Amino acid sequence: MKDFSNKLTMLKLGGSVITDKVAGESGNILHDVLFAIGQEIAISGQGVIIVHGAGSYGHPQAAQYRIQRGVTAENAKGIYAVHAAVSELNTAVVSALRNAGIEAVPVHPFHGMNAKNRELCEYPVASLKEMCALGLVPVLHGDVVMDLIRGACIVSGDQLVRVFSQALHVSQVGIVTNVPGVLAADGSVIPEISRENVDALFESGTIAGSAGIDVTGGMRGKIEELLSLSDDGICSNLFSKECLSAFLKGENHEGTVIRPAHCQD
Repeated sequence: MKDFSNKLTMLKLGGSVITDKVAGESGNILHDVLFAIGQEIAISGQGVIIVHGAGSYGHPQAAQYRIQRGVTAENAKGIYAVHAAVSELNTAVVSALRNAGIEAVPVHPFHGMNAKNRELCEYPVASLKEMCALGLVPVLHGDVVMDLIRGACIVSGDQLVRVFSQALHVSQVGIVTNVPGVLAADGSVIPEISRENVDALFESGTIAGSAGIDVTGGMRGKIEELLSLSDDGICSNLFSKECLSAFLKGENHEGTVIRPAHCQD
């Protein structure tokens, strides 16, 4: 196996990319899409860490048990309900990726991560480094975790991307969505976002609503997470699944780039 621990790409698969929502149900898992994504990763030969969204898996259970309001003995049974739902999706994702030829392994945040007032404070950086050193591909997902203040909380895939990208010093971040990138109100792709222009883009109404990218917390929250990575010198790229191959090859993916200062042209 190759040792990928020195150069890693963080890859986020949006929930709307890998699932097809069905009214009143968890939705259909798009196994063919996952298989194709796995093939692209295998062909690239790159070391990646994957975080996938939940689609509609876990969200109904989290709402039913009001997990985000805090957890006590009265609603603690919701912890299992949420984790079971998102684990079902993760198992399918890992299986499809392995069938495509990559050494994907599941990493469940509920097992060994803790939060403090909804922000991760304990997480297994050393374990993920060892997995990557062995050529494995860790596959994480949004999940319920124990919270030292609130009892338990939901940790989103976006937070996982930020925390582990910073902790593992990844070389780049790729966000695979069901649209070409961050969309303007007129439907065009915004090619670049930075600290210098983000406020003006939102204040002017240039950036469209959060429906364009499947992210917990809305569009502004998503971009703020990625801007925090830009502060650490990490470029983030948002693009459609059809452009994954171009991204992995270092070619123009025709999406949006969120750049740190030193990446400016």
